[in-house]
Amino acid sequence: MSVEKWEGSENDIAEFGQACPIRDVLDKIGDQWSLLILEALTERTVRFNQLSREIDDISRQMLSRTLRRLEADGYISRKIYAEVPPRVEYALTDLGRSFLVPMQQLVQWAEDNHARICRARRLQHEKILSEQGDE
Repeated sequence: MSVEKWEGSENDIAEFGQACPIRDVLDKIGDQWSLLILEALTERTVRFNQLSREIDDISRQMLSRTLRRLEADGYISRKIYAEVPPRVEYALTDLGRSFLVPMQQLVQWAEDNHARICRARRLQHEKILSEQGDE
């Protein structure tokens, strides 16, 4: 799989993104749901209702909104079949597949370090409570 590096014009960035690539990308995929959706699409094409069942806590409205944003950013494609009822399938694009390796590394890092982060939060909370008690 090869993804060509495309360099947009200054007008593209001004109109459709932020000047800082890190903030621009992380603002979009760093939300609560995008990584879960991309992970669900890793191996296969998935229908809306199936995604909704696999990601239990997401509302249908939020799922729809997040799918539209991921499609607009080029991570996923949407195919609508002219059937009754309409069938809609979602799949990763080449760009979406190119993001899988760094995404999976981030997910693994989060899983490996979650307990340490929670412990640090607890210690910080205890420190603040202790300092407040000293006042």
